[in-house]
Amino acid sequence: MSATMISIVTVLAIGILIFWCGKWIVHAMAITYGKLKLHKKTTSATQPRETPYPTVSILKPLMGVDPNLSGNLETFFLMDYPTYELLFCVESSDDPAIDIVNRLREKYPNIETTLLLGGSNVGVNPKVNNLYPGYLVAKYELIMISDAGIRMKTDTLTDMVNHMTVGLVHQMPFVCDREGFAAAFEKIYFGTVQSRIYLCADLLGINCHTGMSCLMRKDVLDELGGIQAFGCYLAEDFFLAKGFHDAGWKLTISSQPAWQNSGICDISSFQARLTRWAKLRVAMVPTTILLEPLSECIIVGMFACWAAKILFRWNPLVFFLIHTLFWFLSDWILLSIIQNGSLPFNKFTFLVGWTFRELSGPYLFFNALWNPAIRWRTRVYKLAWGGVAYELTSQIKS
Repeated sequence: MSATMISIVTVLAIGILIFWCGKWIVHAMAITYGKLKLHKKTTSATQPRETPYPTVSILKPLMGVDPNLSGNLETFFLMDYPTYELLFCVESSDDPAIDIVNRLREKYPNIETTLLLGGSNVGVNPKVNNLYPGYLVAKYELIMISDAGIRMKTDTLTDMVNHMTVGLVHQMPFVCDREGFAAAFEKIYFGTVQSRIYLCADLLGINCHTGMSCLMRKDVLDELGGIQAFGCYLAEDFFLAKGFHDAGWKLTISSQPAWQNSGICDISSFQARLTRWAKLRVAMVPTTILLEPLSECIIVGMFACWAAKILFRWNPLVFFLIHTLFWFLSDWILLSIIQNGSLPFNKFTFLVGWTFRELSGPYLFFNALWNPAIRWRTRVYKLAWGGVAYELTSQIKS
């Protein structure tokens, strides 16, 4: 091998190890920030407020039912918060979710609620179309958008409002305790790979917003053109947060994660969801094509063990096994911090679920690159670079 080639290989190996070290910094940042940030009472939560709590309009987009929908919605009627309104947005007048909403409205007549039917056509995004009528009638100073599968604690809204020294407060996605391996797999994903990036991004002030549970200033949203201004995107949550950031407002997560509690939990549907998210990330942030695979434990570990062999003549197999072990332990620590209590599964289940996630992650990402069209419920969409979506009407199936 020529001296020039040796130099190139050496420089490449050094660069790989620097990148690998950077991944461990990300692990350390996520664990430390998660420990300091999550499940903490803010100062304003433990001391009397000098000013009244702001009023909140909560938009709930609904479509169809699942076994947990009634229980999830009921938690919004039981929140310990002075003044808020619930705006239930349902596109179809024969949607079975309407009966559940009406039963809850009768059960809790003291809670201010409105049921809005029909939706609107303000863009390609069906969620924005469904929410738009609710946005038009929202009358309070803060707006919360909360997906149907979210479950609230009595103090969740208070916790989010106590963080409202910024333009937009969002919750880091997590899941409730449920039975079965699919539920464990979801909890492992949201408590490791997802939360690691989410926590680091929030710490560094990078937009990582997901729209399943977020609270924002209505006047700022109005100035940005209203929720309908983001109807051309499927990832309306990312671009909505980007709008706040570009307008000079900061974003932050609350101390409580978003408790997802869908009544439908299976591996195939969850992996389809992950693939859809990967397609959105690639279209919105093209550098994802390179950086996301290199953030996977197996891929970055293989590159790093090659680099260690080139530079230090270390045994690549031993290096890779130690790398994987420490990655595994770091993820267990992070998941335990986010859970803030005992996990609903044992360490063996975590090992199996973690291994399955690490093996399937790269496959799902490359599958997203191979077939970029996005199927969402009964519709199919294509994304242009930058995130603007176009519906492929010829492929719609009922």
